[in-house]
Amino acid sequence: MISNKIHCSFFAKAGCLLLLVVAFFACDDMEDKTKPENTSGIYCANSIYILSEGLINMNNSTLAKFNFQNQELNTDYFLSINNRGLGDTGNDMAIYGSKLYIVVNVSGSVEVINAGTGSSLKQIKLINESNISRQPRYIAFNENKAYVCNFDGTVCRIDTATLQIEATVECGENPDGICVANGKLYVSNSGGLNYPNYDNTVSVIDLATFTEVKKITVAINPGKILSDNEGDVYLVSRGDYGNSGYKFQKINSVRDELVQTFDDINALNFTIHNDTAYIYNYDFNTKECWIKVFDCLQDNVISENFITDSTTLITPYGIDVNPKNGDVYVTDAKNYLVYGNIFCFDNTGKLRFQLKEIGMNPNKVVFR
Repeated sequence: MISNKIHCSFFAKAGCLLLLVVAFFACDDMEDKTKPENTSGIYCANSIYILSEGLINMNNSTLAKFNFQNQELNTDYFLSINNRGLGDTGNDMAIYGSKLYIVVNVSGSVEVINAGTGSSLKQIKLINESNISRQPRYIAFNENKAYVCNFDGTVCRIDTATLQIEATVECGENPDGICVANGKLYVSNSGGLNYPNYDNTVSVIDLATFTEVKKITVAINPGKILSDNEGDVYLVSRGDYGNSGYKFQKINSVRDELVQTFDDINALNFTIHNDTAYIYNYDFNTKECWIKVFDCLQDNVISENFITDSTTLITPYGIDVNPKNGDVYVTDAKNYLVYGNIFCFDNTGKLRFQLKEIGMNPNKVVFR
């Protein structure tokens, strides 16, 4: 995802396209695939949860739920269960054990809910000694601990049983991605709020001591960071949205060194499933996008065009894979000012179904 400061400029640019986007979707030719078939066997999940971040400072993040068995879609699931809103700018979401964790950036909290009932268990406030929000961004898990990177340059460790913050460690500027590999945390330090002086490092934090042991130099403005099954760490750097372009890179987690930059892959965001990465790019100038398929074992692109039918995306905003059957879910933010859609593709790139008008700026899908 993109830093809040950069986000605001996207909204301003997108405003002039509002009428064009609405007209395009009025001619949508995929009406017959707007709902999945009524069988949970094909989709290998009872339900999906979709997080929509809303607009910054508008306090309109939402959590939607779709139940495959009864075909029920609730676009404001959290509100309907808890009688209150989710908060301002939901950035990330994950299921760990029986709990669903939602990172809400501007509200400065991690909302923890019962993944089965939707009831809120606790709203963990991530604030500093001056009672100011740490601006949490992304979350990762390891051995009953949750790790949240925050824009204030810290990572917080949360016990998943007590839901208490146990410790906080400093890293780099405006960390904007986090993952676990080889007994360590890898945190991408974007410096995204310090434009044009972006950061260009990944902090390595030893999990046993919860201390930063190294900073790895990467391309400027690093963001999404994930590990594969072998422990290799991949990340995207988003450059300066001008002269310096997007980069897709690989870190060796044994040596903690940047070992490769894939110059022919201008990646904005990606996800990894079973050593296969699904990588997308969106050009904010031309409005063009693509999704490539990448083999993490061979470190090469195995498909230049993942989508193999006539499905057209406007503005891809998030990508996730159902771990049980390999279906690929892409969220589409359209022009950032109207409710976006969810597209589900099988692993051959053919559209299974879409869910329309889920929420404003949908960015994350999880499966239960």
